[in-house]
Amino acid sequence: MGDSSSEDFSVLVLASDLGVDARPFLSPSERETEDNLNDSPSDQDFSDLDALQFFRLEPGSDKSANRIFRIVGKYFPAPVICGERLKKYVFHKLRTEMPEGPFCIVYMHSTVQKEDNNPGLTILRWIYEDLPSDCKDRLQVVYFIHPGLRSRLVVATLGRLFLSGGLYWKIKYISRLQYLWEDVSKGEVEIPEFVQNHDDILEERPLTDYGIEPDPLRLTEMPTAYSFGRIDERWAAKEFMS
Repeated sequence: MGDSSSEDFSVLVLASDLGVDARPFLSPSERETEDNLNDSPSDQDFSDLDALQFFRLEPGSDKSANRIFRIVGKYFPAPVICGERLKKYVFHKLRTEMPEGPFCIVYMHSTVQKEDNNPGLTILRWIYEDLPSDCKDRLQVVYFIHPGLRSRLVVATLGRLFLSGGLYWKIKYISRLQYLWEDVSKGEVEIPEFVQNHDDILEERPLTDYGIEPDPLRLTEMPTAYSFGRIDERWAAKEFMS
């Protein structure tokens, strides 16, 4: 009995067996992931945002085997969705749909309007900063499709200050869909028709990428009202002299 009592031993009782909160037993990184992703209540209704299809998990992957989250900027109604609800929705999607392993984002900026579709750089940074560190590390690349001149300048000038966790260096600009297929095989991500149409327009008007809008209807070749008036005056002068 004396020998057995001198032996040291320990018993680990799992908190889940006692029906209590197990988070105190998690490591700091695990606790951060658990807390942040559970910010959005599971019983909150996001069916209206799901119907918009602006943020969803695609069934395919890029050529580096990263699962694809697709974001369509044109589908996001910024004036009617506050930043707090957007954050809860993003966390809800990540908690319920994010697969194991690395993932990427295919963001389609085609025909986005600042007033209608842009939640603001500050809100986006706030959402990203509150993501679990594990989630940030698993994000491998952001394919930024059809970036305009303004968005390029904003990211270039403010990106290094506002985008932490290496996100700035993960952005890959894709000016044409043909360049996306170098990293993502066709059929792995659904391309909305308006994005394809916009891509076709850019093929015909490449200067649009640099903020220079050409004149597709050749309106500059038509005489203006002023020129018509000068012509009328000239004819009237001829008739008067004759």
